[in-house]
Amino acid sequence: MPALTTTSDGFLLHGEPLRIVSGAMHYFRVHPDQWADRLRKARLMGLNTVETYIPWNLHQPDPDGPLVLDGLLDLPRYLDLARAEGLHVLLRPGPFICAEWDGGGLPTWLTESGDVRLRTSDPRYTGAVDRYLDLLLPPLLPYMAASGGPVIAVQVENEYGAYGTDTAHLAHLAGALRSRGVDELLFTCDQADPAHLSAGSLPGTLATATFGSRVEENLARLRAHQPEGPLMCAEFWIGWFDHWGGPHHVRDAADAAADLDRLLAAGASVNIYMFHGGTNFGFTNGANHYHAYTPTVTSYDYDAPLTESGDPGPKYHAFREVIARHTGVPDEPVPAPAPKLPVTEVVLDRRAPFLPHADLLAKPVRTEDPATAEGLGLRAGYVLYRTALPAAGDGVLHFAGGVGDRAQVFVDGSPAGVLERERHDETLPVRAPRAGATLDVLVENMGGVNYGPHIGDPKGLLGRVTLDGAAVREWECRPLSLADLSALPFEPVPDSVSGASTGPVFLRGGFDVREPADTFLALPGWTKGQAWVNGFHLGRYWNRGPQRTLYVPAPVLRPGANELTLLELHATTAARAVLTDTPDLGPEPS
Repeated sequence: MPALTTTSDGFLLHGEPLRIVSGAMHYFRVHPDQWADRLRKARLMGLNTVETYIPWNLHQPDPDGPLVLDGLLDLPRYLDLARAEGLHVLLRPGPFICAEWDGGGLPTWLTESGDVRLRTSDPRYTGAVDRYLDLLLPPLLPYMAASGGPVIAVQVENEYGAYGTDTAHLAHLAGALRSRGVDELLFTCDQADPAHLSAGSLPGTLATATFGSRVEENLARLRAHQPEGPLMCAEFWIGWFDHWGGPHHVRDAADAAADLDRLLAAGASVNIYMFHGGTNFGFTNGANHYHAYTPTVTSYDYDAPLTESGDPGPKYHAFREVIARHTGVPDEPVPAPAPKLPVTEVVLDRRAPFLPHADLLAKPVRTEDPATAEGLGLRAGYVLYRTALPAAGDGVLHFAGGVGDRAQVFVDGSPAGVLERERHDETLPVRAPRAGATLDVLVENMGGVNYGPHIGDPKGLLGRVTLDGAAVREWECRPLSLADLSALPFEPVPDSVSGASTGPVFLRGGFDVREPADTFLALPGWTKGQAWVNGFHLGRYWNRGPQRTLYVPAPVLRPGANELTLLELHATTAARAVLTDTPDLGPEPS
């Protein structure tokens, strides 16, 4: 029997009334050594619950491999810490999660064939989901509230009404949870639109809504759809996410707090999305594709009450005041901002050119025509395609299927141009200085689409390549996850070379830390690439903005010597970086 039950207008937990005042905090976007701190700050803001998605693609990167439950993915540890803090948990296992996460959480191996009908009753899809749940649920069952754990409710799918109408699929997912021992309250979550609520709801399952404003109107729509039961906004959007090349989104704290006050005054339960956004570390960011492909930035700060670095922001204080009026808050002081590392300059004085050392990062797979990244078994990262041009002279390369998502083209190591998916680029003029000149095409996966019909779109080169109409054959394809850079032979930058550097090139430099603390990596004069600190992959940087700094969590630093590694794809004006005490996520709208 579920510990959380519903009445005509509210919730009971173990028979006692409960108003859910929750905030979203995704364990996989926060360094594990900071989970306890963030959960404590959730309780101190007045939350009694936290919510998290579960990313299928990271927990099961191999369809035949074991479930990954360590490091950033140690969900049992996260649940233990939530329980220790006295917080309930809303669990959202998807399997589709959206979340501005790579591929919406669906693994690339699922879509490799290209014909699996995602989020439907297609047995190839539901069979894969069932095998995943067979692995995922046994270690989580002890954390269900009926067993004394913190998990009081579990979501079925995610905003399904915006995608499909296959109610049988939703019923299959609910049945899959029940048959594997999940007895807790099940709920669906859809945008507060009558059509979405109708398509995404499941009889016998609590329907909740998502919205960020027009509180009375949206609650009325939910009540019209579901005449009895608790009113709950399962995603109360209090900020937003950013795309590369787009604006930095912020929402006025007073405006968001006023809407939160309206929600709580109406007697509704709420999950604040996000309470703490965190970071899309590594290659985990998603993308949108409406009229064009638009990848999400590395930061997932979301203008949340708790900033990307875990400090209480304006919304934290404003929301705490609202919650105090309705359900009360702990009689404890609000946490102060965490200390920051003193401003530190890092000189990157060692280098390893990318193209000449590609074989040290991945062995080539030889194909007649270019293979997609998925065909090469690559979940995220880059693919380097290499072949020889048949003759000297000018010509036009045509990439029949385009690129997924951004390609840099080189002839004998010299840059020849860039192709971008968002611009629908397919052709590029090139000049071969000799017959047999080396053609390199370095394709970057900028993030899998996480919402809409383009989920599962392939990456890499997406079709045959021709030169003046003739097929270019015999490719060497290198899948580059960049998970291990230890084989790269970094050499000192000669004194005669200026601080400027042309990529693609790996650069590395050391810096000393007296006492580890949060910091932010600023890269003035750099163009585009990836950053690692002590082997921890911070994520992507790009001077296109709006994001100008990358968050470096204190736990990835160590007392004494530390190491910064950058992959610069284009060029830098000076091989120097700065660790600063202030984030720069872009200018706020005027």
